[in-house]
Amino acid sequence: MTIKSSFATTTGRFSYWFLHTFMKGGSSLPGQIATNLDPAVLKNLTKNYDVIIITGTNGKTLTTALTVQTLKQKYDNIMTNSTGSNMMQGITTAFLAHHPKKGQKQLAILEVDEANVEPLCRYVEPKAIVMTNIFRDQMDRFGEIYTTYNKILAGVKLVPNTTLIMNGDVPLFSSVELPNPKIYYGFNHQPDGEMLAPSNTDGVLCPVCQHIIHYKFISYSSQGKFYCPNCGFKRPELTDQVTAVNEMRPTSSQFEINQAPFEISIGGMYNIYNALAAYSVGRFLDVPVSDIQKPFTQNKKVFGRQEVIQLKDKAVTLVLVKNPVGLNQVLQMISSDPEDFSLAMLLNANYADGIDTSWIWDGEFEDLLKHHIPTVITGGERRDDITFRLKVAGVTDEQLHETADLDATLAAIEAAPTKHVYVLATYTAVLQLRKKMAEANYIKKGLSV
Repeated sequence: MTIKSSFATTTGRFSYWFLHTFMKGGSSLPGQIATNLDPAVLKNLTKNYDVIIITGTNGKTLTTALTVQTLKQKYDNIMTNSTGSNMMQGITTAFLAHHPKKGQKQLAILEVDEANVEPLCRYVEPKAIVMTNIFRDQMDRFGEIYTTYNKILAGVKLVPNTTLIMNGDVPLFSSVELPNPKIYYGFNHQPDGEMLAPSNTDGVLCPVCQHIIHYKFISYSSQGKFYCPNCGFKRPELTDQVTAVNEMRPTSSQFEINQAPFEISIGGMYNIYNALAAYSVGRFLDVPVSDIQKPFTQNKKVFGRQEVIQLKDKAVTLVLVKNPVGLNQVLQMISSDPEDFSLAMLLNANYADGIDTSWIWDGEFEDLLKHHIPTVITGGERRDDITFRLKVAGVTDEQLHETADLDATLAAIEAAPTKHVYVLATYTAVLQLRKKMAEANYIKKGLSV
């Protein structure tokens, strides 16, 4: 360790201690201080770790949490950035906060923002990189899906010996020849047919020849058993696969991976993909299948990911939404609820949310509103946008309650005529709502559930 790196590490750890002892904590500032003093400090901090990166548009947080729970069956001291701070400063802070046992190789499971894979791989050679999916998201930061993939790819090319654990149902992930060892996971739960993705779906073109891509079946969006009739590009062979989806409810999913039964206490097909990714990491690190089944069944709710908060006599299910594909998967999940429910949507457009809110127009609210929803609540800093979108979808003046602030939002939720309320919110809106709920003692402060 150089004097420069040692000083940066010591200063960063002191700032972390000070912020968490005397202030309200800090998930990125200690890392920012340390990297300002030594841009390569992360290289020293990670030297005794095997690192696994989890990246992609949707599912990073839950996949990371499920992976950690899975690997706890074998490893007793796993470092992870559980605050969700997934850029370089936040990742550095997570390492500063963790004190590994001397002389032992440690394991780090990191949720990593797509644009931060490359800067991280300059200092760290991961044992594996997990890629969940690529969808249109935060257009002001990433642009289209090809730009996002190229950001990830730039990091992958720095670490040719790292194993890539990839969603094989995403055409982009197998479209570029790479020297890395590869593991593909995906769905094989339906008989083959013949279909095309809807025209407004992300990635309808073959990434090799730009011909319209075809599918034997589609799980959702542009994911599925794809092939190109023009150039022969097709889905790679899968190592790990969902072989059956037996039941999906808003609060649970039952399915099979490689013919073995699994259950998670969270709804939505997109979350089965997250569980499948965690399974693949577990098997990559030789965790027995039976040891993976247990933590899946007992998985804990993750901040903003279908956590249920009791608000007086209302059960409030809080769900993070941030792009059209994720939103539509959430709307489909809600539609499977056999009980009556009310709906709220809180829309912000800060940097962490993505300042472009046009994605709400790709949300299939019209299909959801075929169900009887007595009360629809809107709020957030861009409440006018989501209110107008829902009116266009068919929400009536009698159903609609537009709220000017979070106090009014909570009051509207408490006054809803149903016992269950789904609250869909963008990232900073989730933070603001949870802070307000913590102040009212409905939940504990912080990000833990």
